This record gives sequence, C-alpha cells and structure tokens, in this order.
Amino acid sequence: MHDEATLVSRKARSSRLPFVVYALALGTFLMLTTEFVVAGILPDIAADVQVSVAQAGTLITVFAVGMIVGAPLMAMLTLRMPQRVTLMLALGLFALGHVVVAAGSDFGVLLAARFLTALATGAFWAVAAVVATRVAGPGSGSRAVGVVNAGGMLATVLGVPLGAFAGQLVGWRGTFWALAVLAVVAMPMIARHVPRGGAGHRSVSVRSELAALRSGRLWLVLAACAATTGGVLAAYSYVAPLLTEQTGIPSNLVPLVLAGFGVGSLAGSVLGGRLGDTRPHTATIAAPLATALILLTLCFVSSAPIPTTVLLVLLGLFGLGANPVLISLAVRYAAHAPTLGSSLSVAAFNFGTAAASWIGGVALGTGLGALGPVAVGTAIAALTPIPATALAVIQRRRGTGAGPEAVNALS
Repeated sequence: MHDEATLVSRKARSSRLPFVVYALALGTFLMLTTEFVVAGILPDIAADVQVSVAQAGTLITVFAVGMIVGAPLMAMLTLRMPQRVTLMLALGLFALGHVVVAAGSDFGVLLAARFLTALATGAFWAVAAVVATRVAGPGSGSRAVGVVNAGGMLATVLGVPLGAFAGQLVGWRGTFWALAVLAVVAMPMIARHVPRGGAGHRSVSVRSELAALRSGRLWLVLAACAATTGGVLAAYSYVAPLLTEQTGIPSNLVPLVLAGFGVGSLAGSVLGGRLGDTRPHTATIAAPLATALILLTLCFVSSAPIPTTVLLVLLGLFGLGANPVLISLAVRYAAHAPTLGSSLSVAAFNFGTAAASWIGGVALGTGLGALGPVAVGTAIAALTPIPATALAVIQRRRGTGAGPEAVNALS
C-alpha cells in the first residue's frame, strides 16, 4: 500500500510542468498581444496616420514578414548564445520597437518598428518552445508547448480586448506604451526562472543545423503550419470591419467578441497540446477541417450577431488548436536542430499570416467587401488537411508515430 501511494505521488509530481513553462507563457502573452492587437484598433490607426484600413492592415503583414525572416535568422545568429540571454535580449528589443511605434507619426516608421518588433518576437517564440520542450521531458513536450502557446492565446482573451479598450479610452498609442512597459517588467522574471545552459553551451554549427532541412516530414509540417494559420488570420485580421460593417455590432462591443475568440483559442491550445502527445495526427487533420467548415458557415450568417459571435469563438477553438502539436512535430522532425525546427514553424505560421492577410486585404477592396477575407480564409483552411494527411500516411507506413515520446536531445 505504501509503495502504491509512493508511485501515485511520483506520477503526480512527474505530470506537473516546471514553473519556467508558465514564465515563458507570460512572454508569449505579450508577443501574441502585439501581433493580434492591431486587428482590434485598425480603424483608429488608419484614421490617425491618414491611411486606408486596408493600408493599415499592412502593419499585420509586415509583422508577419518580420517573423518569417526573424525566427530562423535569429535562431542561427543566437545559436551559441545561452537561451536565457536570447530570451532577455528579445524582450528588450520588443520593448524598444513598441516605444518607436507609440511615439512615431510617419506610417513608414511604424512599419519599420513593427518589423523590428517581429524579429524579437520570432526569436523569443522559437527559443521558448525549445526550452519548454526540454524542461518538460519525454512524454510532455506537446503539453508544455501547449501551455506556452496558451499564454499567447490568453492574449486574445485579455491582451487584445484590453488593448482595444485602452485604444478607445486613451488612444491606440497607449496600447503600445503599455506593451513596452510590460516587456521590461517581464525581463527579470525570465532571468530568474529560465535555467542556465541550453543551446549556447554545446558545440553547434550552422551546417549541422541546416542538415535538418533534408527532412521531408519537416517540410510537410511547415506547409500545414502556413495553411492552418493563414486560414484563420485571413479572416481574423479584418474582423473589426466585418463586425461593424457586415454584422452591425457597435464598435464598443467589438472587444467583447474578440475576447470570445480568445477564450476559444485558449481552450483550443491547451486541449490541442494535451491531444498532441497521444494523437497528433488526429489533431492536425480534424482541426483544419472544422476550421474550413466554420469559416464557410460564417460567410452565410455574418449578418446575424449571435451566430457570428458563436462561430468566432469556435474559430478560435479549432483554428489555432493544432498549433502546439505542429510546433512539437517540427521540433521532433528537425532531430538534432530543435531550435531551427521551432523557428521554422514560427516562420511558416507567419508566412501563412502574411500571405493570407495581404490577400484578405485585397479581397476587402473587392465587391465582397468585409466578407472577402472570410472567403479567402475558407479556401486556405481547406488546403491544410492535404499536408497533414500526407504526414499521417508517411508515419503509418513507417510504422511509427509522432507519439507520446518527445524530443529529448535538446541540450
């Protein structure tokens, strides 16, 4: 009886994630807040800097482009640097970029500052996923990444709506000032709780890292990353004009709808992370199929406030639920180059965001109006099951799964 109680106690302890995972989640909370917050204050920014809403939407696109370039580039540049130092430097650069946006008045300066911020965000996100996977240990990698991602999803519940409210109360610039301050506050927490060591203390080379690019399964994961996020962000990037112009929801209630999307995405990230350690391919195939169906339905009921709100909550739940699973698979299939694998997944997510938000902006100016981005998102989401299914077939033929075991060669 005593031995059985001890075994249960040990199992309970092993199932708990280290506190550092939650500290990293705080960082991703800030990172995703800045990526998504622009969607809720887009009309205010456009009016202030005297550009169209579609032009202001390029602030989302250029951020995504910065993440595409920044995640793998910063992963290579900081390869020999301790991961703790990389995370702190990323937060500092993040804060600087927000100060420039908050104080700037020229639209070109705003675009440049958003690009700078994206470089920092890409570096932080890529390294955070690797650190979380490493400290969680075998069997809990996807769950740890799910918690880190949940910090980002919490941004859509609290950060983005609060940012939109702050924009209405003190102007959109106040939102960026607040993010800069919070990034500075987060630096000591990262310094204290992220363990010393990591990639910077092992012998590494760019050539050995780039060898991971030979993995065909890695490229299938990256294709799924781009499509799954592109489908959601094509619609979400222009959700404010959809809600105010098509649905008829007052602008002061838009943050509440955004919070609903955030609640769905937070739940999806946690649930997806848990499922990813046992049935990863189920998550990566089922989630985008549900997303495409949700977006298609939204095209037909967007004039009704309640169905539209419910569908946006479901879009958050299914649309971003597979992301932690895909990140874990990218880390796994990159083998001995986990940071590169993680950074490439970040780049792929944002390639999908950049392409989809740009196409969505073009569609916004067509006869479809506010429904244009939703139609674009539907088409992109429908493509996601193709690489996800191909990956599942390859794994079945090999007789192995991405399975409950996680990558453990991360230090």
